[in-house]
Amino acid sequence: QDVAALEYRAPQLAAASLAFAFPAPPAGARLLDVACGTGLVARELHRRGFRCLDGVDGSAGMLERARSTGLYRQLRPCVLGREPLPAPAEHYDAVTVVGALGEGQVPSAAVPELLRVTKPGGFLCLTTRSNPSNLRYKAELEAALEGLERQGAWRKVLAQEVERWERATSEEESTQGTGYISGVVYIYRKCPVPPLEEG
Repeated sequence: QDVAALEYRAPQLAAASLAFAFPAPPAGARLLDVACGTGLVARELHRRGFRCLDGVDGSAGMLERARSTGLYRQLRPCVLGREPLPAPAEHYDAVTVVGALGEGQVPSAAVPELLRVTKPGGFLCLTTRSNPSNLRYKAELEAALEGLERQGAWRKVLAQEVERWERATSEEESTQGTGYISGVVYIYRKCPVPPLEEG
């Protein structure tokens, strides 16, 4: 109900961006939805052809709701930042973290753990808000993302700022008095990126 009232668009925006970047038909691609919540992102990914979805979340209640969607192959408890992801290295073709990269949620220091479970050439789709109370976190997050890019761990495919991310809950948080806050979708591709196949 809250996300509907807030016109929360991150799940649609993230799924559309990932589907756009994804080179192969997504049906067979293994995807991990981190901080999956009630399954909002899974719903959007499913609509775009992703079928092999696993999810993790720190809340048992959220996992229960996610399970009731029938969209996930596997759901496990995990509080990213406090514990490693329950997955082997280089296991997933794509990893999403939508709506959990923010002040008081997943620390930016946990980003390398997302990379660990992603296959070389796999995609990572991350989102964060650009509202005033999240700007310090956003700057930290972007420093972590850029640091990993400088190290050659991944390559940026997309960073898309979105004006009307969701409704603001206060005047202070509103972007230039629009009544909305803005946000950003990032897509990265883990290195080494496999060469294009001949033919």
